[in-house]
Amino acid sequence: MNNDKGILLESGTNELEIVEFRIGENFFGINVAKVREIIPFMKTIRIPNSHPCIKGIFKPRDLVITAVDLPKYLNLSDEDADAGARYIISHFNKTTVGFLVHEVVGIHRISWENVEKPDETIFSGQEGIATGIVKMPEKLVVVLDFEKILVDISPNTGIQMSEVSKMGPRVRSEKPILIAEDSKMLTHILLEALTTAGYTSVTITSNGKEAWEALEAYRENEKLPLEEKVALVITDIEMPQMDGHSLTKKIKTDKVLSKLPVIIFSSLIDEQMHQKGVALGADDQITKPEIGRLVSSIDRLIL
Repeated sequence: MNNDKGILLESGTNELEIVEFRIGENFFGINVAKVREIIPFMKTIRIPNSHPCIKGIFKPRDLVITAVDLPKYLNLSDEDADAGARYIISHFNKTTVGFLVHEVVGIHRISWENVEKPDETIFSGQEGIATGIVKMPEKLVVVLDFEKILVDISPNTGIQMSEVSKMGPRVRSEKPILIAEDSKMLTHILLEALTTAGYTSVTITSNGKEAWEALEAYRENEKLPLEEKVALVITDIEMPQMDGHSLTKKIKTDKVLSKLPVIIFSSLIDEQMHQKGVALGADDQITKPEIGRLVSSIDRLIL
């Protein structure tokens, strides 16, 4: 699995692999890039006064892992763990967690173009936990916002606004920033953080495709210089329609837009992902939830 993961986004192919899993009668997906391994169900040691959705801790090898009861979090099924149950051991936001699921169905390689945005009437607002919908034969697979799930259960793993507050008095800047981020929760927090940091001209798009369409419009509009329409792009990596690596590649290979600073802000950045970002021309890459580093990078690149 890790070897395949090293191929997919190397040149901004706009592809991903998802691990499909079942909870009750529902099917969900998680990006393979977030998955370390999949192991059979094993008993856990319960921790007093922990979040109700924390099943406990266990130690499959040399690392103590927190187990999250995903069926309980989703309020979907009281089905007991049986021989088919698995823990999906994931790593993102610098945290390793085991998510309990009833069954792992398989791994699928797909294009982000085939991942639809969730219906706003169902998954809108900060409480939405679906980042994409994948149509499979005879069923739909919902790609979950695991970052939001983890922050709901353990708030200290998310973006801490105190990092921005500690930076002291800020100079107000109206230089326009374009953000591509599919998580409703993170979009809200990013907007709040950048406003607190003094950046008052921020445009939000929910995926790389929407961001690219906005940039194309900026490029074609000759009434204003490009820097007055957009001075910097911040992008997540995994997003429906077009991922952040593909967006970065499009920007950096465009004759007009190539000088535009691009910061990749993602929970997926490890050594492999960092190398891919460098190859694609990203000006900086910052691991969520390091919001203080993100603000400092923006300061350096556009002030």
